[in-house]
Amino acid sequence: MRAGPRSCLRSGRRAVYVRTVLLAINPEHPEPRKVQRAVEALNAGEIIAYPTDTVYGLGCDLMNKAAVDRLYQLKNMPRTQALALICVDLSDIARYVLVENRAYRLLKRLLPGPYTCILPATREVPKIIAPKRQQVGIRVPDHAVPRAITQALGRPLISTTAALYGGEALQWPEEIAEAFPQLKLVLDGGPGGVVPTTVLDLSVDPPVVVREGAGPVDDILL
Repeated sequence: MRAGPRSCLRSGRRAVYVRTVLLAINPEHPEPRKVQRAVEALNAGEIIAYPTDTVYGLGCDLMNKAAVDRLYQLKNMPRTQALALICVDLSDIARYVLVENRAYRLLKRLLPGPYTCILPATREVPKIIAPKRQQVGIRVPDHAVPRAITQALGRPLISTTAALYGGEALQWPEEIAEAFPQLKLVLDGGPGGVVPTTVLDLSVDPPVVVREGAGPVDDILL
């Protein structure tokens, strides 16, 4: 465990210094106590950083509106910028999105993997994520750390790329701690990638490639 940069928050007349914790975690077999530490931070309304199968992510608890608000503020993102839900597996997504047979067959081929799939949202998705309850992006990463966190949390993790808005993904945990000193916890699983997920809109027929990224698209729409 290493301490990252400090950020200064003011409480009344006192300056309160918050130091980001860089916590090394096994990317293939994440230690349960470290996963639990991440869950405790999320339950406390914190935003954390973690490795995925593509780029590092910034995330918070799906059901914590204040944390979601801070996530937008942290990256200075417009509210029109979509956030994705990280789920444990395919069986977990049916609670949050409507999946027809055609889309389900494609999801089985692609997930877990480097894809974000846009599907119609259910009523379980908070309005702050899908204001008109229309669509939401779903992720099942091929990476043990975010899936272990989501499973231990008991609900999806809201996720966005660990990058300054409009900038490239930050590859190193130390860079992330430096760029976002407000973070309490950065899980260090080694260097991350710089190419984000491929985004597919599965709410239409045929599906549409919204963004080409780490996931190949050559044979998806055949």
